[in-house]
Amino acid sequence: MTALEFSYTIDKLSGSLKPFALRLTRDIEDANDLLQETILKAFSNREKYTDGTNLKAWMYTIMKNTFITNYQRMIRKNTFIDSTDNMHYINSSSNTIENSAFGKFAMKDITKAIENLDDAYKIPFTMHFRGFKYHEIAEKLEIPIGTVKNRIHIARKELKYKLKNYATK
Repeated sequence: MTALEFSYTIDKLSGSLKPFALRLTRDIEDANDLLQETILKAFSNREKYTDGTNLKAWMYTIMKNTFITNYQRMIRKNTFIDSTDNMHYINSSSNTIENSAFGKFAMKDITKAIENLDDAYKIPFTMHFRGFKYHEIAEKLEIPIGTVKNRIHIARKELKYKLKNYATK
């Protein structure tokens, strides 16, 4: 494929690449930048393209990889590395101080809600929470596996209702 043919084909493909760039970046300006960078990389690496293969797929791959690289670069740029003995990683985009009081209140409420469950629901739920598989719970409690699943589901539903104040929006 000659340079002119390559250029013409990439120009035709740019129309289908732009919506993909927009889906990746969710911003029109960033999408335009990504498209421009993709086309530039395609031109500069034209010798790596093999005639007869899918040029559109090649371009999509370049765009996806460029987006991922740019995203990782942005994340690294926004992370400071503290050079003290403990080597803390501090994210500059959110400077928050955690207060453990909220977590203690939440844990107290969760524990109380679980304790207030009926034993028929509490026992299978806590066993599942501790890592037991459904079939292991069924064997241990000598009840059908369907009953175990149902009781765990009901326990979760009840806990979700009781702890709705802690739900994230």
